[in-house]
Amino acid sequence: MLNLTQRLVLGCVLLGLLTASLALAARHALTASGQLQLAFGLTVAALLVAVATIFFVLRPIQRLARDAQRIAQGNLEHRVAWSSRDSFGVLASELNRIAVRLRDLRDTEAGRRQMEFQLSDAVLQSIFEPVIVTDGKGHVLKLNQSASELLGKAAGDRMALANTPGGDKILSAIRDAVSMQKAVAAEDETALLPMHIGQQERSYRLRTTPMRDAEGRLLGAVTTLEDVTSLQDLDRFKTQFIAVAGRKLRDPLLQLRRGLYALAQGFGGEMTGLQTELIAAASSDAENLDDLMRDLIEVAEIDTGKRPMNLESIGPLHALNEARDRYCDEAAGKHLRVEVQAYADLSMVRADRRALRSILDNLLSNAIRYTPEEGEILLAAEEIKEFVQFSVRDTGRGIEAERLGSIFDRFGSVSEHGSGLGLALARRLVESLGGQIAVESRLGHGSTFRFTLPVAEAGAVRHPVEVG
Repeated sequence: MLNLTQRLVLGCVLLGLLTASLALAARHALTASGQLQLAFGLTVAALLVAVATIFFVLRPIQRLARDAQRIAQGNLEHRVAWSSRDSFGVLASELNRIAVRLRDLRDTEAGRRQMEFQLSDAVLQSIFEPVIVTDGKGHVLKLNQSASELLGKAAGDRMALANTPGGDKILSAIRDAVSMQKAVAAEDETALLPMHIGQQERSYRLRTTPMRDAEGRLLGAVTTLEDVTSLQDLDRFKTQFIAVAGRKLRDPLLQLRRGLYALAQGFGGEMTGLQTELIAAASSDAENLDDLMRDLIEVAEIDTGKRPMNLESIGPLHALNEARDRYCDEAAGKHLRVEVQAYADLSMVRADRRALRSILDNLLSNAIRYTPEEGEILLAAEEIKEFVQFSVRDTGRGIEAERLGSIFDRFGSVSEHGSGLGLALARRLVESLGGQIAVESRLGHGSTFRFTLPVAEAGAVRHPVEVG
């Protein structure tokens, strides 16, 4: 069997012979009609040879192209049948080798992906906490066994999940995580999900984290529901214990302070210089302990909902001036300058007077404590939309970056100077009044605490009347 090159050479040789024959015949023909007939016959023969040559040359090329197309379309089991060993035979052999290697690679990759999928699915199903996997639009892609038992298998559909108790909060957390491109965690009690399992009610904390591929493209989100029922029970027990212990300790502490005051005033007789110093130190520690007891009781009351809020309209400038006046002697003792910066016509805030005083006292006392002598403290207020933002700025040592994240937690800002309850109390009071609190600080550059309170409605202003 002739190969492609041989066919092409044979066709060209035949065409050359026919052309030569046509020239010789035309030279020896006697009549014009004979020349014409001979030319016509040789021309037809040349055309037939040309067509046959093209057919036998192009047909194998077309077949090779069809074979290559089938392999390119994914039929990796197809093989190119080519018997000759010319250039096209080498090409056919290489196509077959490529198909074999692609098939092996596909089988290996598919097996690896199948194993990875089975492994990831097994890991997901083995997680004790409920896990919900969604795409970037909030459509549910996967529920593990715990999530199916908690929410029901029908929750695999987005509409069904929205109708599930707590489903609206889950979808809202997913939307927030996807839109903000960062993890969203529900930390406060108002964001917890109460779920009924049989006759029991359990509480879950939402944690939603965006998923990205290796190039950083958003794929979806993973939401976990952390069962915090036992932690809530423990926290309630600790709160009740703190409240009871605080009240029980205040009475003996009061008697202790009275005794120390009596000794300091000389009612127990004349004392030496060393005794006077010891009594003064004990009185200072007793006063700090009393402040701690007061903070403990107030935090416990807020956590248990027993802290009543008597809301009224309060002028921001008046509140700041009162705070400065309460601490002017303490600031003067350290040669600190305390200034107030606020307009007199600022909108009134809707707040509890005692709570606002406690917030400002905690922030201002901290500023005085951590600001060195000859430093400055600024109390300011400004109106931002429907809120008034208060700020307390000092020129103290600042706060370490690693402590900023937990500074408002209970005992999160414990130091040699305090218990850490003051800022936790301030945060709870601000949030209970409908505001937010934050801190900005850099070590060696001072700190600025800011909190917001809602503006009082114009028609809701009432002036309380004190009786007695």
